[in-house]
Amino acid sequence: MNGILPLWKPRGMTSHDCVFKIRKILRTKKVGHTGTLDPEVTGVLPLCIGRATKIASYITESGKTYEGEVTLGYSTTTEDAWGEKVEEKKLDRKITREEVLKVLKDLTGEIVQTPPMYSAVKVNGKRLYEYAREGKVIERPSRKVTIYDLELLEQWDELSGDQQSFSFRVSCSKGTYVRTLAVQIGEKLGYPAHMSKLTRTRSASFTQKDCYTFEQIEEAVKNNYVHSLLKPLEDGLSHLPKWEISDTVAEKVKNGARFDKPEEWPEGEEVVMSYENTSIAIYQEHPTKQGIIKPVKVLFND
Repeated sequence: MNGILPLWKPRGMTSHDCVFKIRKILRTKKVGHTGTLDPEVTGVLPLCIGRATKIASYITESGKTYEGEVTLGYSTTTEDAWGEKVEEKKLDRKITREEVLKVLKDLTGEIVQTPPMYSAVKVNGKRLYEYAREGKVIERPSRKVTIYDLELLEQWDELSGDQQSFSFRVSCSKGTYVRTLAVQIGEKLGYPAHMSKLTRTRSASFTQKDCYTFEQIEEAVKNNYVHSLLKPLEDGLSHLPKWEISDTVAEKVKNGARFDKPEEWPEGEEVVMSYENTSIAIYQEHPTKQGIIKPVKVLFND
């Protein structure tokens, strides 16, 4: 069984929980997820089955889209609605739509984020959430991420009152903490804030319409059509350039051969070597030997 199984992750499960459950349902050990979703977050979680585990990192590193909600008025330890309150400040003025739109525009592009304490980032060999559970706050490295698009989803003219929320959609790079983005939006508006809702609506080329629930997958296994739910490896590599090769070259590619770089080779990019619409391997320019291309991953060698 080889392919990508786009799962609609339910609330209350970690990404690892989902992998464990799919291993049991499909009765196969070779299952990997493509980017952690917090337990309380729902949405698109492509799972790689069998040979597709080789390309899990390519799906993880591709762009993702989320729909979330910012609540102004208080911040929390976890930067979402499930943590303890840290700071509180009631809205003491009206916030206009134009003001929010300007903030969203200011946060579009390359920005710097500091990972929240309740996250899986490792510092000195230990995950940040382990320090947090011990009541410790430690220094953690900031990093640059890219916000490709950040838009307001609702129609209103102004916010006012003790506490107000608004919904947004964000398309972003790998490593973006949407919880932290919600906090940053609040900071620019002058108020503590947290992320009160979040759903991942896209991961790489996979969207909600491509996804299946656990119940649908179990039904497919029971009635022997689960293979029809699997998407080909090519769907997880659609964001990479593709290079069509002959059957003779394909045999060499399967064995990890190196080649002279073709004149039309895309500069500085990893390229999918494809034979008869089947992805055989991923190649890149050799890091030390000029004019040579070499395999990064061989996907099909049997």
